[in-house]
Amino acid sequence: MSPFFKKRTKATQPKQTIPKSEIMINNENKQVSSCLEKNVEHFEEIFKNDMDFLVRKFYLFETKPAALLCLKSLVGKEEIERDIIRPLQEKILGPENQDVHYITENILYSSDVKIGKEISNLIAAITTGKAIIFIDGLSESLEIDVKLPDKRSIEQPETERVVRGSRDGFIEQMNTNIALLRYRLPVPELRVERTEVGTRTRTNVAVCYMEDIVNEDLLKEVKMRIDAIQMDGVLDAGYIEQFIQDNPWSPFPQIQNTERPDKVVGNLLEGRVAILVEGSPFVLIAPATFNQFYQTSEDYNERWIISSIVRFIRIMALIFSLTFSSFYVTVLSFHPELIPASFVVAASSGRHGVPFPVFVEVLLMELAMEILREATVRMPQQVGGALSIVGVLVVGQAAVQAGFVSPITVVIIALSTIGSFATPSYNAATAFRMLRFFLIILAGTFGLLGLAVSLMLVINHMISLRSFGVPFMFPFAPGNANAIKDSIIRAPFHWLKTRPESLNPKNKKRVGGRVKDKAPYNFLNEDGDNSEET
Repeated sequence: MSPFFKKRTKATQPKQTIPKSEIMINNENKQVSSCLEKNVEHFEEIFKNDMDFLVRKFYLFETKPAALLCLKSLVGKEEIERDIIRPLQEKILGPENQDVHYITENILYSSDVKIGKEISNLIAAITTGKAIIFIDGLSESLEIDVKLPDKRSIEQPETERVVRGSRDGFIEQMNTNIALLRYRLPVPELRVERTEVGTRTRTNVAVCYMEDIVNEDLLKEVKMRIDAIQMDGVLDAGYIEQFIQDNPWSPFPQIQNTERPDKVVGNLLEGRVAILVEGSPFVLIAPATFNQFYQTSEDYNERWIISSIVRFIRIMALIFSLTFSSFYVTVLSFHPELIPASFVVAASSGRHGVPFPVFVEVLLMELAMEILREATVRMPQQVGGALSIVGVLVVGQAAVQAGFVSPITVVIIALSTIGSFATPSYNAATAFRMLRFFLIILAGTFGLLGLAVSLMLVINHMISLRSFGVPFMFPFAPGNANAIKDSIIRAPFHWLKTRPESLNPKNKKRVGGRVKDKAPYNFLNEDGDNSEET
């Protein structure tokens, strides 16, 4: 394996054994009995306290006793009655045809039927929405997938809205999410490999990639990190993200998450790997670079000039939100000579009567804005908008009139906060907002030197980050002139002929040359009209 995609570890640590379910441990290697009553009694003992556990006894082909076991809360009642119970009771066959293989191939209408023998696997099947059928005299059982298909509708993601683009988003059901990907990529090269993570939850995880594009070393590294996860429960894609990232101590996200299928498809076509988790509407994309967190899918739907200007504005807003508050503290506290005298007079006169120094004032206002933002997010949607208006207008104006803060400080903090909202990625914007406190503390303590040192530490940390071995700041560090075309700016498509070099894909070419006519077609005839000659 190439060391380019290999995770850096300080020392090899032995894996810790995660305790499994006691019921599953007690039933490991146990086989299905040929006695129907013995099988039913065993499962009734396991699910004895579950009110939704159902045992439906009937006669198979009107001659042989059988029983169907399931959890009513997970299965579809109509599907069980229509596709399982009815055909098994209506048809009459001879003893030579009453085996599980014949039933699976000729009797049942359901498309997903398996033959099971181990008790532990049957317990897991029941808890995941399958029905189990035991037949008296047979030491095999039938596993039939009849999971209830209830799910929420496909809607546009709230956190990734676009003006021009698709309006569908991922939901919690993995099969639906895979269908959204295959709808946009109807090619056999799209591979979806399934695995399970979590000793108790046994969460389904799917790894998606383009077989003829993705780098094999990258794919192996992604699979290896997922298989190495040792945890009893995985409830969301965020669990997987924290286990497989290169640097867990960094505030910056090293794996991108999204709810938009078009964004995932675009990254798959570049050679990245997508990770889907059952029960989560967020899909992980690896590896990720800094560029991906301030770009949107809408950038590729608009004209390249407009998209480039908007991208540049986003970067300026990001830098502005990170440094503006700390620079304001530095100038007023240590270096007022850096700004014109008229501005110094205006800022100083506005702070007349404020009991706190600039450093404390800005720090308190930043903390108040973060509290207000968190409260707005956690409040119900009907109340959150009113709370933000009250917090910004009423509380801010009251604080200025009471003399606790100066008007210029309120303006500075408001502009910094608005600038942070221009970053499309929520987790990347949160990381930069938290770093503002670090910059303000050093700037308020050491002045311009502290601001410079803090910025150098942040930039140095970002340069040192890796995402599956890919430099986080690519194509800026290391520099790559070809990749700059799709970073700060979004060049025309006929300039973006190759896939990102940092991913080292199998198929590097993605765009052909620009189509140019030898001569423009003239829609008008010699007389100046477009009438047809007869």
